[in-house]
Amino acid sequence: MNKKGRCPRLAAAHCLVSVVAEGNSLSRVVGLFEKDLPAEQRSLYRELCYGTLRQFWRLDAALTPSFKKPLKNKDLDIKMLVMIGAYQLFYTRIPPHASINSVVDACKALKKNWATGMVNAILRNAQRQGDAFFEGLAPAAQSGFPEWLFDAISQAWPTEANAIFDASNSHPPFCLRVNRLHHSRDHYLDLLAEQQIEANACDFAKQGIRLEHAIPAFQLPGFESGWVSVQDEAAQLCCELLDLQAGQRVLDACAAPGGKTGAILESQSDLSELIAIELEPRRLERIEENLERLQLHASVICADAADTESWWDGGAFDRILLDAPCSATGVIRRNPDIRLHRKADDIAELSKLQLRLLNSLWPTLKPGGLLVYATCSILPQENEAVVQAFTEQTEDASVQTIQAEFGTDRTGTRQLFPQIEGHDGFFYAVLKKSA
Repeated sequence: MNKKGRCPRLAAAHCLVSVVAEGNSLSRVVGLFEKDLPAEQRSLYRELCYGTLRQFWRLDAALTPSFKKPLKNKDLDIKMLVMIGAYQLFYTRIPPHASINSVVDACKALKKNWATGMVNAILRNAQRQGDAFFEGLAPAAQSGFPEWLFDAISQAWPTEANAIFDASNSHPPFCLRVNRLHHSRDHYLDLLAEQQIEANACDFAKQGIRLEHAIPAFQLPGFESGWVSVQDEAAQLCCELLDLQAGQRVLDACAAPGGKTGAILESQSDLSELIAIELEPRRLERIEENLERLQLHASVICADAADTESWWDGGAFDRILLDAPCSATGVIRRNPDIRLHRKADDIAELSKLQLRLLNSLWPTLKPGGLLVYATCSILPQENEAVVQAFTEQTEDASVQTIQAEFGTDRTGTRQLFPQIEGHDGFFYAVLKKSA
């Protein structure tokens, strides 16, 4: 990008246009638009990208009446600057004058001086109204969710819905998994304290640590040597459910980016073999990079996990982890563009894929073996409904009740909801194959 890209607000506006108007994934493009930014501005840039998208539905509903007529497609960068300005006003500690002036200046940098008066007027009106600016919004917009997803969550979880919305709009915590092959959790907490990094033990994950403030991973003690990994607490819980034992052959299906692959190997270092399957070559590289940093080994295969004829050698597995592709509605705060890209019709298609994966992988499991089915979804259609459909049609499959303090019991399975300053939304089921 040219010099205009050196403004964090302008870079954020370009990124948001790419995500909102062009349908790109935030995780894929967020790094592209920060390349020309000085290092000290990148934290603000990312905060503006992620934060504005977390509040997109609420901000968009409140701001739309302020535009006398819709902007042309070529001027969507102006609309994104207005949303960034409003996000700064209502959700950050940036002073109001700086919140407004910074985006007005960005309009000038775009050589769209015609927009400066409009942008200034809209944001100053929002500032004057304060919280009243959001009065009268429909419940879905007020919650920050598209209507179909607001309705789905409200109907599935009427008691928990408001807490789910609040947690999904919050900043995600920065969580770590301590590599027990190097350190105990208590010892690593001491190492963090020595460097004046505030942290606490997670509530449920035995190797989990939650930092008070996010920092670049490379600044963590021993990160490059594999002492610790960045991983949410909910995702760490799979290892205990797998009940790993020495000498077992284990499959990690749909393994990218490799966080759970590493967790499995750290949890039980005497497995006979761990095979990690991933469909996308680009994501497969992430698994290999993580394993290299952790100095661990797995057999990494690029394949469709459901197409067992293309990769399975006929040797049965003692344990299978199926972290199935899903709507990711439990991790929306980490991937806020999901609210824009995911559609209601996607859920039925995803549940079909999840059931297909279960049916395809089940024959590869030894009699008496365990398969842990996991998603980062909070929608029952992808979770307990899929498990119920599978067990009803599979004679040698049964649900092993999860006895745990985390989550909510759903007929032996566990549903975790996102928590403010706590774990993400997740679902777990343990399926046993008859001996």
